[in-house]
Amino acid sequence: MRFRHPDGSTVHLAYCTNVHPAESLDGVLAQLRDHCEPVRRRLGRDRLGIGLWLARDAARSLTADPASLRALRAELDRRGLEVVTLNGFPYEGFGADEVKYRVYRPDWTRPERLAHTTDLAHLLAALLPEDVTEGSVSTLPLAWRTGWTARAAATAHTALTTLATRLDALEELTGKSIRIGLEPEPGCTVETVADAVAALTAAPGLRGPRIGVCLDTCHLATSFEDPRTALESLAAAGITVPKAQLSAALHAEHPHLPEVRTALAAFTEPRFLHQTRTRTAAGLRGTDDLPEALATRHPGPEAAGPGLPDATPWRAHFHVPLHAPPAPPLASTLPVLRDALALLVGGPRPRTRHLEVETYTWQVLPPDRRPRTRARLADGIAAELTLARDLLTDLGLKELP
Repeated sequence: MRFRHPDGSTVHLAYCTNVHPAESLDGVLAQLRDHCEPVRRRLGRDRLGIGLWLARDAARSLTADPASLRALRAELDRRGLEVVTLNGFPYEGFGADEVKYRVYRPDWTRPERLAHTTDLAHLLAALLPEDVTEGSVSTLPLAWRTGWTARAAATAHTALTTLATRLDALEELTGKSIRIGLEPEPGCTVETVADAVAALTAAPGLRGPRIGVCLDTCHLATSFEDPRTALESLAAAGITVPKAQLSAALHAEHPHLPEVRTALAAFTEPRFLHQTRTRTAAGLRGTDDLPEALATRHPGPEAAGPGLPDATPWRAHFHVPLHAPPAPPLASTLPVLRDALALLVGGPRPRTRHLEVETYTWQVLPPDRRPRTRARLADGIAAELTLARDLLTDLGLKELP
């Protein structure tokens, strides 16, 4: 979906296909037929933007076979779909029964991560619509925090500097500008926007437009970051926002109440990590997963042991559907998304032109909220995009045909 910003530029809205992950090229083609085109039809659009997730094997197939890449491009056109952004965070196995910590491997110290992201950039340059010259790829925020050292940081910085040089060469060759956004996520080396500023200003080779930040509003909210403070810090450091992911976290205002804990427990599931955070007088406290947060009741904010202090609100990294917040006593962080979006595209010039709805957790929602058919899933994704469209038009952007 395309929108005209008041400054005359085009802002793109897509939805991320990691909600129905596929590891092979055949699986990607099936996604377009079974999921993406039905969503487009529900929206009554001739053209729909999608943020493709291409797993390692699918990306390698496309890179090795130009005919397959041309066929993918033709299939996108045939089904009324367009791609201006890729999700390069998961490497493989995102549809596995248990993803958890696996999603952070390989990290930016490993040559496989650089090779895969380079492939994605080249593929995106070939998939961009003829009238679009800028593409974006979101990626892992360096690594999971465990075992991170100064040597690891230096290796990652070198890899990203190499990537920036390759992207410069790609633009010279194709005329297409591809930018990369590190996606801050709770528990990672780069957990917050402040961490991203520190990481991206630490190496001279990263001070440029190629490597910036993908602002995920679920992650931002989970870490209790203020959108205005976050974006002002990026602007002050000269760091770009190649894309933003529109998502909402799970919010519990009174986690000490038994009924709230029971409601939260319904969102525990075995596939993904749901990092949980609370803001106390001593600072941000957290656990790597929601079951750990619920493990022990705490009498106060400074209590030691497992679990989380429960005298202040909790937020969990569980991407809840934008249009369908959980029932009380829980809520979503949609207000944080609204505030961030107003700052990103509501001003005289957009801070980013690539927006992506990313709710990959539809199939791990509590059973009574989980779509049981493809049709129900398509209905839900279309409803999320409708809400995002309405937020954009309320900010003065005009939907384009």
